[in-house]
Amino acid sequence: MRRYVTALLCLPILALATHAQWDLQDSQTTASLRGIHNLGGGVAWASGTNGTVLRTVDGGHLWQTCVIPPGAEYLDFRGIQAFDEHTAIVMSSGKGDLSRLYKTTDGCKSWSLLFTNPDKDGFWDSVRFESPTRQRSRRGILIGDPVQGRFALFVSSDLNTWTQVTARDVKGLRARGGEAVFAASNSAADAIGDAGNLVFVTGGTGGPRMFHLLGGGLVLDTWMTPPSFEETNMHLPHATESQGAFSIAHRQIDQVTFDYMVVGGDYLKPDAPGASVFVPAPTYSFFMRHQKLIYPTTPPHGYRSAVSYDEKTKLWITVGPNGTDISTDDGKNWRALHAKPGQPAGADNKWNALSLPFAVGSNGRIGKLRDDALKP
Repeated sequence: MRRYVTALLCLPILALATHAQWDLQDSQTTASLRGIHNLGGGVAWASGTNGTVLRTVDGGHLWQTCVIPPGAEYLDFRGIQAFDEHTAIVMSSGKGDLSRLYKTTDGCKSWSLLFTNPDKDGFWDSVRFESPTRQRSRRGILIGDPVQGRFALFVSSDLNTWTQVTARDVKGLRARGGEAVFAASNSAADAIGDAGNLVFVTGGTGGPRMFHLLGGGLVLDTWMTPPSFEETNMHLPHATESQGAFSIAHRQIDQVTFDYMVVGGDYLKPDAPGASVFVPAPTYSFFMRHQKLIYPTTPPHGYRSAVSYDEKTKLWITVGPNGTDISTDDGKNWRALHAKPGQPAGADNKWNALSLPFAVGSNGRIGKLRDDALKP
């Protein structure tokens, strides 16, 4: 049963920790959580079904249940992006006007409706901002499933105003038949820093592919000439509409250079071998661009819906319904994390989304990665 919140209050929730690779925290909600964004400094936000938004300002010791945005009681909040302890944008996914953006500026005591999908056949999948913690950077992108054969793309430079990108603005957004973006964890797209890098990955019978807009910027009036997305085919399982690439994350090499890790699989077969591909920063010779794709010898141990790079330990971590994997060799080999002897086995699985050190999943599940979990 859904726990409804009345009045403009955020109710405190005590965290309940266990002792596995993930410390489980009691969210006091049965919502399926799909969005998580950790800002650091103790501030993190999460989102899920039935208009659910959660917030912590003390590193997860207390989670707060936010007021439900107006008219959002039955919406599925697949993505959330936060900017400080008071300000966040949450995205719902659904056909047509069930895809919406709401914004709070008072610590989720109240919400305003920012934007509703103008395409009656559209479906939003991911909302991302370049550098959400930097006050001078409020440039964001919103990616959605194809409408009339072209992926839907919207951009903003101020959080509040969103503009649809047309074929005259940017090239290379044509979709193949049966190709779509997965709204599993709000991480099928990534927007990075001042270089204006934008990437997203696809799946379904027409995928999987990686689309990369390099240095194009995310504000329409900064484009001197229409930029174009580069497309990269990936050899991942894609025989059915439930398979493909689900999540992409980056590792920064310098100000304008990035490596990427892509993970996925088949969400209808979570225990089947997962999929990943490492996309190192391209090399150049005689002004030609050379892109390598590196596939695993030992793939993730199941379908994986989210991936992230941990700068502290210099490794990649990926999560999904049946567990957690890490790689210390850029995805050549993935090692499953398991609960240690005497620890609850269920503390390491049932995840949907990831924003280190937090993961969220089904039935209100929130976990915080233990400090010693990623050590050899």
